[in-house]
Amino acid sequence: MDSWEWNKIAGAVLGTVLFVLVIMFIAEAITKSPLPAKPGYAVDVPEEAATQTAGAAPAAEPLPDFAAVLPAADLNHGKEVAARCQQCHDLSKGGPNKIGPNMWGVIGRPRASFPGFSYSGAMSASHDPWTYDKLFAYMKSPQTEVPGTKMSFAGLRSSQDRIDLLAYLRTLSDVPAPLPPPKK
Repeated sequence: MDSWEWNKIAGAVLGTVLFVLVIMFIAEAITKSPLPAKPGYAVDVPEEAATQTAGAAPAAEPLPDFAAVLPAADLNHGKEVAARCQQCHDLSKGGPNKIGPNMWGVIGRPRASFPGFSYSGAMSASHDPWTYDKLFAYMKSPQTEVPGTKMSFAGLRSSQDRIDLLAYLRTLSDVPAPLPPPKK
């Protein structure tokens, strides 16, 4: 093959690439889609995590008096907050495991004990029961409370959201867990 043939081949390839690029730019200009008004999935990032330095531990949050705050909690708001949980957890009695275990009767249940779910080693390391205190702290920052957990949820920053969710989770049981004694 002489150089004339190679020039024709190179010209054909370059012409094709140029043609495809022009068509792509035109198609993109014609079919420009607007940004959605509401994002499809928003990830809550705790404000403390964004402002912390690498080695600093988060400040311990005082635990509420569950005997006083749970009876006054907003169950409807707790149910709304629980809708976020339902992406990964089933809340119905006898319901299936999803990405996370079923949450029916979770308060008072030993940690990492729901049958048929494959828990992470970090979660399985302890079988202490889920108390109000432990769930309250875990829902704020799962990765901080159980380092190595498979749960990738960033957590609920608002203590009121967590209180309302605990009150709602308490109703998801045949026999709701008793309230702890009031703090003095």
